[in-house]
Amino acid sequence: MTQAQLSVDIGRLVLKNPVMTASGTFGYGREFDELVDLNRLGGIIVKGLSLLPSPGNPPPRIIETPCGMLNAIGLENIGIDAFVKDKLPFLKQFKTPVLINVYGKTVDEYGAMAARIDALSDIAGIEVNISCPNVNAGGVAFGVDCQAAAEVVSTVRKKTSKPLMVKLSPNVTDIADIACAVEDAGADSVSLINTITGMAIDINTRKPILANITGGLSGPAIRPVALRMVWQVARAVKIPVIGIGGIMTAEDAIAFLIAGATAVQVGTANFVNPHATLEIIEDIEIFLKKENLNHVRDLIGSIKI
Repeated sequence: MTQAQLSVDIGRLVLKNPVMTASGTFGYGREFDELVDLNRLGGIIVKGLSLLPSPGNPPPRIIETPCGMLNAIGLENIGIDAFVKDKLPFLKQFKTPVLINVYGKTVDEYGAMAARIDALSDIAGIEVNISCPNVNAGGVAFGVDCQAAAEVVSTVRKKTSKPLMVKLSPNVTDIADIACAVEDAGADSVSLINTITGMAIDINTRKPILANITGGLSGPAIRPVALRMVWQVARAVKIPVIGIGGIMTAEDAIAFLIAGATAVQVGTANFVNPHATLEIIEDIEIFLKKENLNHVRDLIGSIKI
């Protein structure tokens, strides 16, 4: 049998394999350069960026939990200008597509970020984080309301011709409704899930362990929830779905592909095993050969109900 093919299409975005890095878990790429061959990755999604630098939340802001971790980093980042000046030149040397994860506190901020990135020829696409609080709506996250989510995506769509991926929040009643809303607003793909809101308490001090009180739960603990939501969304939309949530091994990634995901993002696993992405790519190849499958596309949506 010839070597199995791993390339996938996310709309107009072509990946050499379906394994991407999840925003916020891989820095700006350089942090993993000595540990990971960045040219082997399907895609790199850098740490979320905003128009201006942000210090994020005060510490403590990360805590390990059973089968995962809670984080309340608060989207600390260097800002788009510093990224273009100090980080992008390093990333330009690789053949792997680079996407920028963006967020804003207002719809106009999202639009301004999209316009700024649209001018960057070395950026392959934009991932829109709609889990952020809308300051004009009392702090309610854009991603929990169909109309607000669609407004953000529609605004971003008007400001850029680049492939547009929208990262969905799981903290909603029906994630498929949100997915359909952003698809109608111009999204080229959706990625899910973002973290699930949780908290931890120190029983000795009787205080929350995170300074922010609550944080985002990630890791294997959320994988069954993520898998279910990916399956639901893949049946509801026509655009590609990217699976995220506790993917630690090729077996995990393959389950998401079978559920309907076209590609996956590896996040918390990078903290535990910096080589996780490459191991997943290699083991997907092994699985395809074992199953006598010519292309990874043969797995996508192959769930039997």
